[in-house]
Amino acid sequence: MQTLAHFADGGPGPWILLFPLIWAAVVIGGFMLLRRTVWRGRRGPLRPTADDNSPITVLGHRFASGEIDEDEYWRRLSVLDEQFGRTRKGGAS
Repeated sequence: MQTLAHFADGGPGPWILLFPLIWAAVVIGGFMLLRRTVWRGRRGPLRPTADDNSPITVLGHRFASGEIDEDEYWRRLSVLDEQFGRTRKGGAS
């Protein structure tokens, strides 16, 4: 080990070139692990969500497209909130 650590004139030997390769393998392995586990559940911008056909989402799309006015939107949303129990921030439903 001494001959590798102190190559010829006292500097590090050629084994020092393995350190960048080891760190690259660790970083790439970390990204692959995160991609397979944590990031797998994230939805991309073009992927449909599971609740795209929920009544509240359909109502929002109808309001955004101009099919219904604001009063009708709020009236129907209050009924849907009571029926489907959508939770708001703070834990209140």
